[in-house]
Amino acid sequence: MGSGQVTSSEPFDFQGKHVTVAGLGVSGVPAAKVLHGLGATVTVVNDGADERARAQAAELEALGVTVRLGDGDTLPEGTELIVTAPGWKPDKPLFAAAGQAGVPVWGDVELAWRLRGPDAAPWLAVTGTNGKTTTVQMLASILKAAGLRTAAVGNIGVSLLDAVLGEEKYDVLAVELSSYQLHWAPSLRAHSAAVLNLAPDHLDWHGSMEAYAKDKGRIYEGNRVACVYNVADMATEDLVREADVEEGCRAVGFTLGTPAPSQLGVVEGLLVDRAFVEDRRKNAQELAEVADVEPPAPHNIANALAAAALARAYGVPPTAVRDGLRAFTPDAHRIAHVADVDGVAYVDDSKATNTHAAEASLAAYEPIVWIAGGLAKGASFDELVAKSAKRLRGAVLIGADRALIREALARHAPEVPVVDLDRTDTGAMRAAVQEAHRLARAGDTVLLAPACASMDMFANYNKRGDAFADAVRELGSAEG
Repeated sequence: MGSGQVTSSEPFDFQGKHVTVAGLGVSGVPAAKVLHGLGATVTVVNDGADERARAQAAELEALGVTVRLGDGDTLPEGTELIVTAPGWKPDKPLFAAAGQAGVPVWGDVELAWRLRGPDAAPWLAVTGTNGKTTTVQMLASILKAAGLRTAAVGNIGVSLLDAVLGEEKYDVLAVELSSYQLHWAPSLRAHSAAVLNLAPDHLDWHGSMEAYAKDKGRIYEGNRVACVYNVADMATEDLVREADVEEGCRAVGFTLGTPAPSQLGVVEGLLVDRAFVEDRRKNAQELAEVADVEPPAPHNIANALAAAALARAYGVPPTAVRDGLRAFTPDAHRIAHVADVDGVAYVDDSKATNTHAAEASLAAYEPIVWIAGGLAKGASFDELVAKSAKRLRGAVLIGADRALIREALARHAPEVPVVDLDRTDTGAMRAAVQEAHRLARAGDTVLLAPACASMDMFANYNKRGDAFADAVRELGSAEG
């Protein structure tokens, strides 16, 4: 873990500056409005020109912002800064042109960071392939339990620009950051930060696993108090070692096992802290019971430990960790228990849109009838199936890329019965639940953990989870 002099980003005077905003959407419109309000001459460029884009363009043009629809590749003349939507790929021609012209590129997170006031709330930041949103929400709940004014912001909830520029004054912010956002946030310096885990995801955007990991690791740059890493995921510890942090910043691990000094972990059903205590070689501080974490699946306990580590780094007392975890309610479609029918539990983890998330979900139950499939996004399923094979009673496959999962099951779990549903109509999920019900026995769990994106059959993972829950309730009423 290197140590270096970290300078805070210089204030930036936007008055009269020519700023190009790349992309309308959720972050582009507020960024354009903020920049315009700061006196910048703003041009928005956008690839698409659909109805929504035209409506957003009309709203901005009424304020005096120039909008160019259908051309996101050409650098407007005179541009001195680009502020980009996080989803825009780094290899776009617009950014190549900016590089040649020496024009800096910021994301909305960088813009928010630069616009903070001198007495701005510090950021406790979280990234990782899976578990970010839950961890940030747990963290905000713990901070609130300590009586602090806070909000869950960033990739979820309140927009970061609103948080730093709004009327509300915060003591500290719980910030979720995606790899995209971190890529475009070069001067961000968090109070403390956590990388929960690293698994292949968004590689089409980053270009390689190495580039993806490097962008995640940016979250540790310039940390002041703690770099929180996952003891079970060596790649996260490697990122801490490579980070340039402030003098005195510590590496703090979290583990589902017994914690070593400078770690948080689990001992006999208790979440304990051996990092933020006096004489951590001999002492451990009880924070909460495993039963205080809802649901108490292994990966969710890991989320709770990461949230507790960041809260403790900020100085929160142990009782606030316990009270905050007890008060926390997980979002819908995250390992949510829907119902029991004929002694079989039905669990909705539609949010498990990649193999890493599905693996964590499958590790929480046994035996399982697994409902999986959708859009694979270039993923391979061999490792997931090999690790989970012994837990499977059966599998029901849906969606465009289900053959990839079927082939992995044939290779690594040939004895597991598989139902391959070749249909994408609105009744497909109902049929999947009925087939799973047929395969399951009392004491089993029917688990929707698709390991794939939903857009081949559903508008989003929420709609997919809703369809599953509706089908389960229908099954329950039919059985009743």
